Amino acid sequence: MRRLICLGDSITDCNRLFSPNGLGHGYVNQLNQMLNLTSQTFEIVNRGIDGFTVNRLLENVGRDCIDRHPDFVTILIGVNDVGLMMNTNRTSSQQEEMLADFGRSYRQLLRTILQHTDCTCILMEPFIFPYPREEYKNWIPLIKNISGQIGELASEYHCPYILLHDKLNQAAMVEGYRAITSDGIHLTSRGHDIIANNLFSYI
Repeated sequence: MRRLICLGDSITDCNRLFSPNGLGHGYVNQLNQMLNLTSQTFEIVNRGIDGFTVNRLLENVGRDCIDRHPDFVTILIGVNDVGLMMNTNRTSSQQEEMLADFGRSYRQLLRTILQHTDCTCILMEPFIFPYPREEYKNWIPLIKNISGQIGELASEYHCPYILLHDKLNQAAMVEGYRAITSDGIHLTSRGHDIIANNLFSYI
C-alpha cells in the first residue's frame, strides 16, 4: 500500500479532526474517494493544520511527513505567509525580506523531504480571490511572487507543480465566486473538487 501525505494549512486541514475518517471535508477527502474507485491502493494522511505557514511546515516536517515514510507528498502553503505580510503593517522592504524568507524556507522544506524519503513531491500554487473582500486584490502580486518562487523550485527539484490561482479564479468568473470560495481564501466543495481533479492526474 502506498502512502500519500498532504501538507498544508486550513485549506488542506478542512476540519479533519471533526471528520469521521480524519481526512477533512475538502480536496483530501475527495481525492481519497477518487482513488478508491481505481485499482490502486493508497493510505492518505491529512496533515494540514489551520494557520500554518511554510516555517511551521518546516518545523514539523519530521513528525508530519518524514517519519511516516510517504510515497507521495503534496504541499499547499503560502496564503498565511502572504496574510502576515499584508496584515501586520509591514513596509515594502520588509515584505521583500519576508518573500525571500519564504523562498528559503520552502527550499529547505522541499530539500529535507526529498533527502530523507523516496517520495514524489507534488507542489501546489497558493491562491486568493478578490471576493468578498476587494482588498484581497492587493494580495495577488505577493501570491504571484511566491508562486514564481515555488515554480522555480519545482523545476530545480523536478517536482510536478499544479497551478491553481488562475484556474480557480477563472472557474469563479464562470460559475460565480460563491460557487468556488466561501470567504476569498477557503473553498467550497466545488472549489475543492477542482483541486482534487488536478491532483488525481499526478497520482
